[in-house]
Amino acid sequence: MSAKLWVPTLTACALATSIALVGCSNDKKDAQQAAASQQAPMVEVGVVVAQPQNVEKTVELAGRTSPYEVSEVRPQTGGVILKRLFAEGSYVKAGQPLYQIDSRANRASVENSKASLLQQEANLNSLTIKMNRYNQLVGINAVAKQDYDDLVGEVKVAKAQVEAARAALDTAQINLGYSTIRAPISGQTDHSSFTAGALVTAGQSDALVKIQRLDPIYVDITQSSSDLLRLRQELKKGSLANSNNAKVKLKLEDGSTYANEGNLAFADASVDSGTGSIIIRAVFSNPDHLLLPGMYATAQIVEGIVPNAYLVPQIAVTRTPTGQASVFVVNAKGVVETRTIETSSTQGQNWIVTGGLKSGDKVVVDGVAKIKEGQQVKTTPYKPVAAPATTPNNPAAKSANAASQAQSSSKQQAHA
Repeated sequence: MSAKLWVPTLTACALATSIALVGCSNDKKDAQQAAASQQAPMVEVGVVVAQPQNVEKTVELAGRTSPYEVSEVRPQTGGVILKRLFAEGSYVKAGQPLYQIDSRANRASVENSKASLLQQEANLNSLTIKMNRYNQLVGINAVAKQDYDDLVGEVKVAKAQVEAARAALDTAQINLGYSTIRAPISGQTDHSSFTAGALVTAGQSDALVKIQRLDPIYVDITQSSSDLLRLRQELKKGSLANSNNAKVKLKLEDGSTYANEGNLAFADASVDSGTGSIIIRAVFSNPDHLLLPGMYATAQIVEGIVPNAYLVPQIAVTRTPTGQASVFVVNAKGVVETRTIETSSTQGQNWIVTGGLKSGDKVVVDGVAKIKEGQQVKTTPYKPVAAPATTPNNPAAKSANAASQAQSSSKQQAHA
């Protein structure tokens, strides 16, 4: 009876146990399938292949434009200005009349000098005739030798007086010519400081007008003496080669690049004791007068050539708190490695790398924030995205550039 009573119970237990075992087996299979489905695919990163090349090392220095020639026009004779003969702000040529001064006093001085010259010439002529007669009479002792010698001296004095009168006439004629004030150089005029009716004097301190030659135009660039010393040491050590390219590019105040390249003219031979810097002067053609004196500009100058260097996009490089630079490199097995590098300076959007890389290295540029050292990755060639042009009237481009920079910054911080 007891066995009959336990048979249903044992049957039910066996059935429950088999169901539990089947359930556990199904749970394990489901977990394995879920884990397989959750396993992330291989990360794809954009890489650039490092290739050694000779890279121009440029430096950006601040500067200001200054006119090629400047002339502050001042009167060289006195008088009242009768009229102004040019339009303010216009272009004038050398020798072009600018002002007309009342010339009556100077013209009278010329006439007086002419009369004085005629008087001296007449006196000389009279004495010369008398000397010629005495020259004949002194030979027969008709006149005293002393009288003849005195006459010869008077003739010499008369000749000197004639020359003085002639010089006075020349001076008077020059002053008469100064009554018409002419442009000493060709260039652009400023505003006129004097008007018709104003009394001016020779050599006065106030200029009548300023003329500036703007084509070509100078750009005076300031460079610190420490940078100059560093450059010379790099050239001496051979880490930087001399460049025969003396061209200078100019970036204007609005961020645009000036179309015409300039040439280095000279550099100061001494350092300014007050600022600790030297002035480097470059010359630019300025046919449209886009550059005006006093404008701020940034000059890009080629300091030299860095031999066997690598160009690596800046977004691929991260730095430690101590400033040490590093990049991710994908080895031949497709595994990510961290590589410490040495950077020299920048060229556009790239770092100039002088150490830590070798030819053929695949440097990770796109996807830096998604990988870590030792991870297996899939590589594709990096394709840089062209940034929209930034202009003062293009706020959308400015916003896009700002967003791009913020994204690059967040990637580098995440990598670090």
